Amino acid sequence: MRNKNAITFAIGVLLAFAAMPFRAQTGEKPMSVRMAESEMQRYPESWQLDFQPKLKWDYCHGLELGAMMDVYDRYGDRKFFDYALAYADTMVNEDGSIKKYKLTDYSLDRVNSGKILFRIYEQTKDVKYKKALDLLRSQFDGQPRNADGGFWHKKIYPHQMWLDGLYMGVPFLAEYAYRNSRPELYQEVIKQIKLVAQHTYDPENGLYRHACDVSKTEKWADPRTGQSQHCWGRAMGWYAMAIVDALDFIPLHEEGRDSMLAILDNIAVQVKRLQSPEGVWYQVLDKSGEPGNYLESSCSAMFIYTLFKAVRKGYLDESYLQVARRGYEGFLKEFVKVDGKGLVTVTKACAVAGLGGKNYRMGDYTYYINETIRDNDPKAVGPFILASLEWERLKK
Repeated sequence: MRNKNAITFAIGVLLAFAAMPFRAQTGEKPMSVRMAESEMQRYPESWQLDFQPKLKWDYCHGLELGAMMDVYDRYGDRKFFDYALAYADTMVNEDGSIKKYKLTDYSLDRVNSGKILFRIYEQTKDVKYKKALDLLRSQFDGQPRNADGGFWHKKIYPHQMWLDGLYMGVPFLAEYAYRNSRPELYQEVIKQIKLVAQHTYDPENGLYRHACDVSKTEKWADPRTGQSQHCWGRAMGWYAMAIVDALDFIPLHEEGRDSMLAILDNIAVQVKRLQSPEGVWYQVLDKSGEPGNYLESSCSAMFIYTLFKAVRKGYLDESYLQVARRGYEGFLKEFVKVDGKGLVTVTKACAVAGLGGKNYRMGDYTYYINETIRDNDPKAVGPFILASLEWERLKK
């Protein structure tokens, strides 16, 4: 019986190995490295990321360069750190001011790229980066708030809380608190995560709407709840990543941390429920599978990364590992293309989606499914690198 079991086990191992993607068997570079290198080939200067023809300080650079720095941390190739450093050195002036950044715009989107400066300052000890970090942290002192204390997404969007904005600001604030012994900021982080959940939660489907206008005056806002019309995939992806990344820095004993975990658990429940047969997720979550909707890469990468990391860190039950694995394998089939030169492309990413603004966006279903779709959008590439790193850690 013992020999029979051993033979059965050996056959199982061989079958599993045979089912692995060919690239995993042939000793090719890890996908996280290949994706990062492909972006560096497309954009020789790091400030050119996000299809930029000129300098810009915004969240996409921080998202993708932060992922590349994680690749450096994992595999030790200095070129990834230097690529991020080049952007920081270009954008941050000697006095700590930041090109193309205006504090009084009070846009949470402008904070996210500051996260790469924590590690750059740690390694270079260049004081200009510490000054820039302090400058970005000071934005929160004047960030406009609702009566309940919830941050406005931007000064130009009064009374509005967006799920996107939580990712742009909250993980930065949590890391700043951790690195600078500012424990009082932990409660601010927890408060913001809970408030946006309260304002955007849809009890009919368990999802979180893209945004809420607490004043209920915007044309896109429901006159009763103030919520936007739909649950946009990437908005929930941003929110999921905000929680799982901020938790890295919130002490275990911190009051309210359990609320963050409860919200994360609910997100995981809904993500599992809405996973498509292909293993990935739709652009508009509350219309999954409906005509016109499409499988979208950025939200899919964000959910995969969140689930992998949350299981690894013990925030979610291990059963979600299978959801993440299925998602990653589905992502490779649905969204990843490799050309003859080995250049990796991620397809089917929504370029942008928002609410209100000058060219007014009502946030209806037709709006979300008709926004531009493009390849190699940083909002898909960055999370895909992060998800790949988690996958590679799992395999090891």
